[in-house]
Amino acid sequence: MTTQPTVKVQLVRSPIGCKESHRATVRGLGLRKMGSQSELQDTPAVRGMINKISYLVKVL
Repeated sequence: MTTQPTVKVQLVRSPIGCKESHRATVRGLGLRKMGSQSELQDTPAVRGMINKISYLVKVL
């Protein structure tokens, strides 16, 4: 069996004061509080979401 590659993301800046769509993207990635981490499947959709809010997150 082949396993899907994953990407781990951490929220490093607060989404307060950001656009509503950027806040929704943060929640869509499964991130809540600053410092929270989420491990997601590495798909083009997830990569696009990370790229959209790259100033708020860090890829681990």
